[in-house]
Amino acid sequence: MDPVIIVGAGPVGLALALALARQEVPTVVLDEGPGKDEPRPARTVVLRESTVALLERLTGVALGDHGVRWAGWRSLRRRQVMSEIAFDEADPAAPLHIAQHVLTAALRAVLADEPLVKTAVDSRLDSIEQERSGITAHTRGENGTWWRGSYLVGCDGPRSTVRKLQDIRFPGRTAVERHAVAALRAELPWEGQALLHRMPPWRQSGPSAGEVTARPLPDGVWRLDWLLPPGKELVTPEILVTGIRETLAGWADGSTPTYELLDTGVHTVHHRLARRWRAGRVFLAGDSAHLLGALGAQGLDEGLRDVDNLSWKLAAAWHHGPHEALLDSYQTERRAVVAARLRAADQVLPALRGSGGLRQMVPGAARGHDALLTDGHLGRGSLGAPAAYDDSPLAPTRQLEGEIPVDTPPGAPVADVQVTAEDGSFVQLRDRFGRGALLVVLIAPGTGVWDRKHWASAGVMPRLAAAVSALPHPAELLVAESYPGAPAHSVLLVRPDGHLVTAFSGVRPAELYEAGEAAVGGPVQEEAQAASGAR
Repeated sequence: MDPVIIVGAGPVGLALALALARQEVPTVVLDEGPGKDEPRPARTVVLRESTVALLERLTGVALGDHGVRWAGWRSLRRRQVMSEIAFDEADPAAPLHIAQHVLTAALRAVLADEPLVKTAVDSRLDSIEQERSGITAHTRGENGTWWRGSYLVGCDGPRSTVRKLQDIRFPGRTAVERHAVAALRAELPWEGQALLHRMPPWRQSGPSAGEVTARPLPDGVWRLDWLLPPGKELVTPEILVTGIRETLAGWADGSTPTYELLDTGVHTVHHRLARRWRAGRVFLAGDSAHLLGALGAQGLDEGLRDVDNLSWKLAAAWHHGPHEALLDSYQTERRAVVAARLRAADQVLPALRGSGGLRQMVPGAARGHDALLTDGHLGRGSLGAPAAYDDSPLAPTRQLEGEIPVDTPPGAPVADVQVTAEDGSFVQLRDRFGRGALLVVLIAPGTGVWDRKHWASAGVMPRLAAAVSALPHPAELLVAESYPGAPAHSVLLVRPDGHLVTAFSGVRPAELYEAGEAAVGGPVQEEAQAASGAR
């Protein structure tokens, strides 16, 4: 079987290569650059709990050692504190702020020792050819050549060559927001805390008087963002330096503290969504499929969630043959989630960015606006929280006998509880994600205090183990002392990416098989008859 071709060597493309390697799928990464990124301290990313866990699981690297987990979040309006949230030192809900070149370098370092990943630098894609048995890509340049693959994934950014070669439209809105950005080393009053300051009270002749954000980085470095007014007004170095001085002076009550300017830029947020995310053996992920980021939302988070969703489906097709319904579900699930995120942002933008008028006089409006912005920056609510695949085509098509509700709705990410693995070790449920196997979790109070050998062959375990081994897709049996909202002796079926399929009251082999079959795209015999070439 030919490798999967990944076009683009940004964080999404590199993470996808690692995710596939962890499931024993070889890949070729086509990198049009030289294989390294120039340091840009002002180009940073904020990662939420779930995406940090994904990257750390893939790399084995503690990303907190390379970035800063926020100690808290503070929102100001004029001089009033609108909200303040503190995070404990080990709180996984604390967002992680990291320079993008540092993140990319960490991914590249791990990939360099991964035998299933080949990276081709200075390789710019210029053509793609599909047929029933695979796909061929051509790169130009001094080392121009043909590459043969089983599938191809375009992770090549907003100007995606892959998307253009497949003639996929990319409609949306341009310049939804513009920010002047600066990375600087300075001492600010909120050590380790991120800050959103709306309508600061000092006179400002710099980039904007409306909104400024400060986010900490390692070694006393901060990224500052000023929301720019609509239009294409040029932000000169002189204007930006003026804004830095006025902002720092305002926060220091009058005098500008000493600072070292490291990097600057202008960040423009676009909102776009590709019409299709799949064209036969070609897929889109990350910025090539969607652009979002207004109101504090982070586009890389969504790109990494694309990776989590797509990688196990490609791995299943690579190892077990084409599952067309399973591969189609990537677009159905992920595109719907991102479209909902974009709609949510577009609906609140007029209220949050409007000026003057009755809106500003409505009691409580400012606090409500602050709550929405806080959600976007902290990865909560409709603007940022990991979404459930409510209407997933991988859900059982009928109500199964014995299905019960738990605190996690079907399609949503499961809670990270401690489980006992098949080798008797205690691990976190999240550690078993991303291996390509379905997860079957038995809730059995009391098992945690006994050695596995004393209960592995007792009670319902033999019958459940037999049911798990008979599933139509590789599966792992785990045991948990408890799970939120799940009664004793219930059984949870979890997808390889950590989303709940369903839960049952007791061991029900027939219903478990039917749910497992649905979770991988339906009956295998039907998939074997489906066309696997370009459609």
